[in-house]
Amino acid sequence: MKNLENKISIITGGGSGIGKATALLFAKQGASVMIWDVMEDTGKEVADLIRSTGMTSEFFKVDTTDKSSVAEAAKIIYERYGRIDILINNAGITKDATLLKMTDEQWDQVIAVNLTGVFNCTRIVAPYMVNNNYGRIVNASSVVGLFGNFGQTNYAATKAGLIGMTQTLAKELGRKGITVNAVAPGFIATEMVRLMPEEVLAGMEAKVPVKRLGQPEEVAALYAFLASDDAGYINGAVIRIDGGIAL
Repeated sequence: MKNLENKISIITGGGSGIGKATALLFAKQGASVMIWDVMEDTGKEVADLIRSTGMTSEFFKVDTTDKSSVAEAAKIIYERYGRIDILINNAGITKDATLLKMTDEQWDQVIAVNLTGVFNCTRIVAPYMVNNNYGRIVNASSVVGLFGNFGQTNYAATKAGLIGMTQTLAKELGRKGITVNAVAPGFIATEMVRLMPEEVLAGMEAKVPVKRLGQPEEVAALYAFLASDDAGYINGAVIRIDGGIAL
């Protein structure tokens, strides 16, 4: 089933992890996939892989903290394709430390990418969606944004902030044909997580009621549903995908 047939989609952080899984699934479901990432090698690899299947994909080296970088890429896409239907604000970073050890730089970097970067992308892309009276925006929050986590004051603050941003934008943009929702993943087995020691991974799995880590493809499937026409009456939602760890 191609639920995203002919949709023009932007996926930030689309070169690896959940972003890569999302890019591949969106292409499989019929979307044209625009990958925004600061990592040129991996981003181009994903775009090339999608094109090898006969689908449309382009890579743009975009730093979401740089408004001019975002604006230039969005303008090119809109002029080339005539619309932007989907924005998946997936890009994010961690710089973990306890409050008493956290540096100004660690705080500023995480706020810049995880919160300001989403604001930049959404503020710049949304007017193109308004032009066509249609859009799907999905923001990557986290269960950490709902319940906090030791050593992640900066990360938790950004992910909680995204929930407030999502719900506010849902009220502002809903009347213009644009839905805005958030996804809150728990422990997901990305490439970075898989590099952790086995005992750490086992400890993470033990905390989850379903007794396993989530897969990037499972988060991608939730993104795809929220980005589809089937989710047209879901707006301002925060959907956990965590195996029940927050229960």
